[in-house]
Amino acid sequence: MKKLAVIAFGGNALLRGNEIGTIEQQEKHTYDTCEQVLGLIRNDYNIIITHGNGPQVGNILLRNEAGWKEYKIPKMPLDICVADSQGGIGYMIERQMRNVLSAHKMRKNVVTLVTQVLVDINDPAFENPTKPIGPFYLKEEADLLAKANKGWIFKEDPRKRGWRRVVPSPKPKKILNVKVIGGLARRGTVVIGVGGGGVPVYKHKNNYLEAIEAVIDKDLASALLAKDIKADAFYIITDVPKVYINFNTKNQKALHKITAKKARYYLEKGEFAAGSMAPKIEAALLFVENGGKEAIITNAESLHLKNPGTRIVKS
Repeated sequence: MKKLAVIAFGGNALLRGNEIGTIEQQEKHTYDTCEQVLGLIRNDYNIIITHGNGPQVGNILLRNEAGWKEYKIPKMPLDICVADSQGGIGYMIERQMRNVLSAHKMRKNVVTLVTQVLVDINDPAFENPTKPIGPFYLKEEADLLAKANKGWIFKEDPRKRGWRRVVPSPKPKKILNVKVIGGLARRGTVVIGVGGGGVPVYKHKNNYLEAIEAVIDKDLASALLAKDIKADAFYIITDVPKVYINFNTKNQKALHKITAKKARYYLEKGEFAAGSMAPKIEAALLFVENGGKEAIITNAESLHLKNPGTRIVKS
C-alpha cells in the first residue's frame, strides 16, 4: 500500500511578499511548487494538498469594499470570501498540478473540494483576534482602514514587514467530508482541500450549520486532517528551509531533527513567533503527538532533498 502525505502549501507557494499577486505570478509559483511535490509522488506517496489564502482573501475583502463604495454591490461576509478563495486557489493548484503531471507523462486524477470545518462558538479566540489576512500596510494606512471599517483590527507583523488586519482564529474541531478526502487520496487521486483552513461553521443544537466570521489556521486544520485520516507524513511548506531558534539574531540556529518533546519545550519558551512559526509548530505537534510518524517543516525548494527541512518525530 502506498504511503499518504498531507502537504500544506504556505502563502509563499503561490505569492511572494514583494509581489502584487497577478494571476501570472501566482500561476508560475503554483506550477513550480507542484513540480517540487512531484518527488513525493515518485517516492510512492499518495498526496493531499491544502493551502493558505491570507493575501487572496484579503484582496477579496478589499474588492468587497471597493465594490460597495463605487457601485453599491452588497458586501459578502468573510465565510463567503474564504469559500471564494478556496475555489479560486484550488482551481489554480488543480490546473497546474495537471499541467505538471502531463509534462512528466504521469497520469493521475486531481480534484478540488471546497471544505467546511467545524469550530466551537465559545472558542476564546473570538475574544482575541490574531490571524493575519490581506496585504501589509503602513501604520498610517492601517489606522485609516480601521477607522473606516468598524470592527477591523490591525497588528504589526512579527518580522516588521508592516501592519495586517487580524481576525479570530478558532481551533478546528472536525473536518467535514474527511472520509471523502481520505478515501479519494488513498485510491490515488490528488485531492486539494481544506483551503485557507476551511470555511468555519458551527452547529446549533438542532444540527443546523451556521457560518461565522473567522479564519481557521491552515496548518492546524491540515494537521487535524492528517491525524484523522492517519497520514504517514505531514509536510508544512513555508518560506524558510528549516525552523530556527534565536531567529534573526547572531545566535540563530537551524533545527534538523527534533523530538516532539523538544519542539514543545522551544514553543513554550517562546522561541517561535505567534502568527508565524508558532502555529506551524503547534500543527506539527498536533499530528505527531496524536499518532503521526513525522512532521516536516521546510520550503518547496527543499522537497527534493533526502531529508528536507526540520523533522519533528515522536521520540
